Amino acid sequence: MKEKWLMAQGSWEEIKPRITTALESGFDCVLVDKENIKRVRELGKIKVACFGAQRETEDIIIIGKEGEGDGSVALPKDKGSSMDAALAKTITGTKAAYVIIANKKYEEFAVEMGRLVDYLLVIGTDWKVIPLENMIAGLQGAAVKIISGVKTAEEARLALGTLEKGSDGVLLDSPDPSEIKRVMEAVEQSEKGRVELVSAIVTAVKPVGMGDRVCVDTANMMSFGEGMLIGSQAKGFFLVHSESEDSPYVAARPFRVNAGAVHAYIRVGEKTRYLSELKSGDEVTIVSKEGLARTAIVGRAKIEKRPMMLIEAEAGGQKISTLLQNAETIKLVGSNGTPRPVTDLKAGDEVLVHLEESARHFGMKIEESIVEQ
Repeated sequence: MKEKWLMAQGSWEEIKPRITTALESGFDCVLVDKENIKRVRELGKIKVACFGAQRETEDIIIIGKEGEGDGSVALPKDKGSSMDAALAKTITGTKAAYVIIANKKYEEFAVEMGRLVDYLLVIGTDWKVIPLENMIAGLQGAAVKIISGVKTAEEARLALGTLEKGSDGVLLDSPDPSEIKRVMEAVEQSEKGRVELVSAIVTAVKPVGMGDRVCVDTANMMSFGEGMLIGSQAKGFFLVHSESEDSPYVAARPFRVNAGAVHAYIRVGEKTRYLSELKSGDEVTIVSKEGLARTAIVGRAKIEKRPMMLIEAEAGGQKISTLLQNAETIKLVGSNGTPRPVTDLKAGDEVLVHLEESARHFGMKIEESIVEQ
């Protein structure tokens, strides 16, 4: 996941509202002066970063300010004589380098420092994309996370989308608390993946008796057209709709997906898990009818005995199936994007599914021939 950092230096009265907003918005780290470390910890649980050469109680120590990184000290002609690099090698624990990219030499210096630290904070001057592209390319394979300095949500979108991969996070430097919310939205948007959905023709719908089904309640709200990808075979998943619509029988529960039987797979990111494995605090993937994917957190997973229904379908020459609770509130998503109650489904109807080309082993894709039926 992309990291969200806030630059919050200055008087406590001035920065406290911004730090509070960052905490409420789900930021990961706040960069403050050392005298404010304790105050931040009293507000809530968040990583604290500080500039300096001596470690105190901060989580991340940052070097480069008032040194070579910000131009206070001239860059050495010889790479081996860098003061910041020498300092980085002596510091234990989590550390970061701060570099203002004033020109090509500083870009090269940033790459050098990136190989010595856990985080590389890069601040642009009059540049937008090219230096960041070069640093991302130059540090491929390195363990460092590149955090790009931004002043607006628009700059955050640009940094997070550079070279498709984008920076590993952003450091927001803005006095406007509203910009914190906008940056958070930009980060969430950048993390939305895309899953290919295709239309499948339903070939059979029949009750099969009682079974143990899993109801997944998340800590996130879902909207019309969103649900989770569920299937009895790892080669194909049905888009099972959330309970985000009111019905004559029960009020909407937009945080819930009545997902199916305990044996079924749920697609989580690029992997699969069994529904029976899910527990509070786990991550799951929410997918929209357009194929946009985002992450949600499991609040609880309820396993209860319920009457089950077998749904079979065919797409792209593949036959897939799943077991869902036999109830009118459980819905698949039709090929037109409209939720369809499983109790109304019949052979010939079209629903949205996701097909996999590879088999799975312990939830991971593998090139192997596996027959599931």
